[in-house]
Amino acid sequence: MPVIASDPPQLSKKISAMQIADYFIAFANTTGSLMTNMKLQKLVYYTQAWHLVVFKGEIFNEDFQAWVHDPVLPSLYDQYKSFQWRPILRNDLNEASLHELERQFSSTIKEILSDITSEYFHKDAYALERSTHEEDPWRLARQNVSPDEPSTNIIEKKTIHDYYSQFVKSDGQELQPA
Repeated sequence: MPVIASDPPQLSKKISAMQIADYFIAFANTTGSLMTNMKLQKLVYYTQAWHLVVFKGEIFNEDFQAWVHDPVLPSLYDQYKSFQWRPILRNDLNEASLHELERQFSSTIKEILSDITSEYFHKDAYALERSTHEEDPWRLARQNVSPDEPSTNIIEKKTIHDYYSQFVKSDGQELQPA
């Protein structure tokens, strides 16, 4: 992932996972893309993961759980579960709200969001699922759980940090693709 770390990173003001989700839905609406709950979960996950690595801190406090179809924030899932597998429809999240959300974010969060949209946004939910299924954080959290068995096992932030750190040099530049 192409990440450019700023000089010593300032601690980002913590924001909610819902604000990050709103950003991606607004971005999807602005670009004419479709956003499902499944894809949204992965984009929010990767945002948290890369922020943990590059800027040495979490964006939000919530923990992801190792569900069957990848890392999931239960509160975010509950918010959009009524859409099931269909695209999330939120007419209130548009270009104007996208710019308003961006004004609320620190420069480090904007930087990560820009990188996430460049690296992951064009992929569909199933491609993102395949990626997270191949990565250690989700796999380690599901170590003793059969593939189709529900799980609420927490994906530890330290595990996330340690795994993605191997792909980033100390200056924040990408070492190899994740």
